[in-house]
Amino acid sequence: MKAQVGDRLIVEGAHTGEGRRIGVIVELRHPGGEPPYVVRWEGAEHESLVFPGPDAHVEAGRGREAALPAP
Repeated sequence: MKAQVGDRLIVEGAHTGEGRRIGVIVELRHPGGEPPYVVRWEGAEHESLVFPGPDAHVEAGRGREAALPAP
């Protein structure tokens, strides 16, 4: 898995009834775009360091504007 700042990380719910989590990648820890990523989660006021598992995928090129700092 490789990503760029501004890509969306989508994590599918692992259990029945568990919703999908969507976040914007705001920082890379490796220059080649490999995990882990710092992700700002939609609907949350926090960022977290994420080591994506098999239930996650990246949507390249989406959400890049959201990755910019708020004015």
